[in-house]
Amino acid sequence: MNGEVLSLLLANVRTPFEREGDLAAQVASCRLGERRLREVAGKYGLREVALYANYLLDYSEKMLRAVLRSLRPGIYRAEDFLDGDGMGHQRLRIRVTVRIKSGSVVVDFTGSARQCAGNVNAVEAIAISAVYYVLRCLLREDVPATSGLLRPIKVIAPKGTIVNASPPAAVAGGNVETSQRIVDALLRALAKAAPERIPAASQGTMNNFTFGGKYPSRNGLPFTYYETIAGGCGASSAGDGPSASHSHMTNSWNTPTEVLEEAYPVRVKRYAIRDNSGGAGMHSGGNGIVREIEFLSSVQVGLLTDRRETSPYGLHGGGPGKRGKNTLTRGARRIALPGKTSFQAGSGDVLRIETPGGGGWGKPKN
Repeated sequence: MNGEVLSLLLANVRTPFEREGDLAAQVASCRLGERRLREVAGKYGLREVALYANYLLDYSEKMLRAVLRSLRPGIYRAEDFLDGDGMGHQRLRIRVTVRIKSGSVVVDFTGSARQCAGNVNAVEAIAISAVYYVLRCLLREDVPATSGLLRPIKVIAPKGTIVNASPPAAVAGGNVETSQRIVDALLRALAKAAPERIPAASQGTMNNFTFGGKYPSRNGLPFTYYETIAGGCGASSAGDGPSASHSHMTNSWNTPTEVLEEAYPVRVKRYAIRDNSGGAGMHSGGNGIVREIEFLSSVQVGLLTDRRETSPYGLHGGGPGKRGKNTLTRGARRIALPGKTSFQAGSGDVLRIETPGGGGWGKPKN
């Protein structure tokens, strides 16, 4: 461990004691992986390990090519939009053209918006990861998640766009928000190639929520908190979309109310299903969540959310999911908040986050 570099990093974060633990855990996991890989190589020999590693790559490739051959060959196009970047009011287009032919696919993002001033730009690796995720979802069995899955895929992400931004563009939100919209656009295109296998749009945002300040009862010790909030999933030919669930390019669980209230100066006023927020259809979209948090001390709050101006789409006659909504209650005032904002909240202020519902699938039976 390079102590000087570690000290430099920890001097530039608000809660160094927590981040040091995070970094130590990451280093420990890498060392454990290294040790176990060496044990496998020691038992079977490097040649045998390399041979079977290549078998896994080849197997993953073979299975994805089989899936691509099962799809209707052709050229499929779709587009979807981010609400904006928080710096202006212009919606940001994600445009995709999918060319399926002979067990391979080209995914072309030409026509997507130019990189923007806000932080929702994505790097090329995020665009490739989103494509990888969507195509892996089409596999009907558990296939090893190896780079062999990328062999049948060609991704075209023009430089200087929101899906492949160049320095010094801000890219933090590209991972959590733009990745979701890339998935939405790609699924919308593939719905034309495999109508029965593609679901309607899920909530399409991680509803990123952060706050930080100083504990009033712990000698001014600083704290920070970050969570993503679930929403409705898109319905499909198989049935209704799940409610109150994380979907697509995320991997978070919720923070239990008891833990949140014990660890931070907040009170959870409400945590419930957002009724009737899923899109109507033969199969209904899943419902989102209502989360209300009262701050018990002065805090700086950040919101990085989307689908507050655009709705998660339905498919094949299904209706869209309800858009999300952010509101701050301060005394007798109710203040509508934009999807991407930062503000100072005081003790007694209540933040209400209503997450989007999923889109419906198929025309309603009535």
